[in-house]
Amino acid sequence: MIPPSRVACPLDTPTPPLKPEFLAMMVKGVSLILSSCDHALTPSVMRAVGCRVEDGGGRITAFLARSQSRQLLADIASSGRLAAVFSQPSTHLTVQFKSRRVRIREGNAGDRPHLQRYVLSMEDELGALGYPRGLASAMLSHQPDDLVAVEFMPDEAFDQTPGQRAGQRLGAA
Repeated sequence: MIPPSRVACPLDTPTPPLKPEFLAMMVKGVSLILSSCDHALTPSVMRAVGCRVEDGGGRITAFLARSQSRQLLADIASSGRLAAVFSQPSTHLTVQFKSRRVRIREGNAGDRPHLQRYVLSMEDELGALGYPRGLASAMLSHQPDDLVAVEFMPDEAFDQTPGQRAGQRLGAA
């Protein structure tokens, strides 16, 4: 059973603008880590097993294995807070999102193509670094009936690529 979702920010809040290289990386499918916290600010973190990026990054769905993500899902449902970090292992190009516009839903058959594409992309990404084929498949393995989708609309975005711009808010004047 999925706890009820909370939407703490107005749904008409504009999505921060993304650099084309960030959007291309996200759509391709790279490492995605989600985090939240409880009311005492104790963090919870989990690797996504797939993602879907829509509307130019204005709507993102991250997929989690429920059995491995119980604390994170409870924290998202309770606090309404989510942070998501996309990072390309081969380049360290990294973008972080924060959101209070989050909805949790059951995974469904329509999600499968996005999960398959994500695994293949991660296989290519890790293979380019010399890791054996099959590592990403093992790392992202889950049972289809254990799938949970975390849909969110970014409220804030930050360039977290190592270097001079690390931590810089995207879209800031």
